[in-house]
Amino acid sequence: MNMHSNRPIYRFTPKALHIDWTLFGLLLVLICFGLIILYSASNQDMGMVIRQSMRLMFATVIMLVLAFIPPHKYKLWTPWIYGFGLFLLLAVMGMGKIGKGAQRWLDLGVFRFQPSEIMKLAVPMMAAWYFDRKSYPFNYKTLIIAAFIIFVPALLIAKQPDLGTGLIVAAAGCSVVFLAGISFRILLFLISGIALVTPFLWHMLHDYQKHRVITFLNPENDPLGTGYHIIQSKIAIGSGGAIGKGWLSGSQSHLNFLPEHATDFIFAVSGEEFGFAGSIILIMLSALIALKGIQIAHHAQTSFTRLLAASIAITFFLSAFVNIGMVMGILPVVGVPLLLVSYGGTAMVTFLSGFGILMSISTHRILFNEMR
Repeated sequence: MNMHSNRPIYRFTPKALHIDWTLFGLLLVLICFGLIILYSASNQDMGMVIRQSMRLMFATVIMLVLAFIPPHKYKLWTPWIYGFGLFLLLAVMGMGKIGKGAQRWLDLGVFRFQPSEIMKLAVPMMAAWYFDRKSYPFNYKTLIIAAFIIFVPALLIAKQPDLGTGLIVAAAGCSVVFLAGISFRILLFLISGIALVTPFLWHMLHDYQKHRVITFLNPENDPLGTGYHIIQSKIAIGSGGAIGKGWLSGSQSHLNFLPEHATDFIFAVSGEEFGFAGSIILIMLSALIALKGIQIAHHAQTSFTRLLAASIAITFFLSAFVNIGMVMGILPVVGVPLLLVSYGGTAMVTFLSGFGILMSISTHRILFNEMR
């Protein structure tokens, strides 16, 4: 008689890694393409590429660790994550490091980071957690509390000042409200209220933010000042034509005509060197990643995971859209990087963490279905 016949047999399978391989593959392609562009945008600075690669490996490890954690754990942790994020935003106001006229960073000695990036995940998580506890249809009291959850951190971020990130955080939270099933009547009321308040918000903007809006409307009005960035960016993109000038052959970045060519304006480098074809590849990769996130949300098993997965996907695509839009001159210039392509660390870690949560929602759903 086999004494061990009743023991379960555990076998290691690819699904045990909790990796959504389609999503992982799309992210890997975008990351590799981003490193190729960064090498040229940095004037072939291999040190910068190595630093970016090390950050990407660190962020990828975090993503894979988060993919192991079951989604219901995130629901339990959400209020604590949100509260911790608010605490960090308040800490920035009191002891944050100032750089380029903005107080956005916390310096921990070993490294420094932007707490505002954490709120790109914490706000939609908290909004999804809140609406998961409410029954439909939602009343005005529910929406007022949701507005506080969303706009308090968004306003704290805008005050740093970091209007671009503040708007992304607000949009991430508002996407949850929209996906939760807000009625058309209330939606129309909110849109009308925003339209009425908008003229008064103009007076709350900093002078440089007002200049950016004016420059967006007419960049040629100050071609050597506030309009310089966008003019040079459009020259770079336009000069690339259909297939570009070739890798490492972009004149705008290599001759330093294009400012911030390794960070906020890296899409212009891609447009100049790889042309319309390269630009379309970047846009399509971002769109496919977002669509994969929406697909994961569609098949999610709880209201919390559906709302959270969809908001992560929408926030990623919205960030890419804002960056590409400002580089092309169809949106005002704001400090929003092109995710997984621009040089930087905090935003990359934040969004790869979000994709780790997406993989958790996707793979734990698959395993749950197989056990039923």
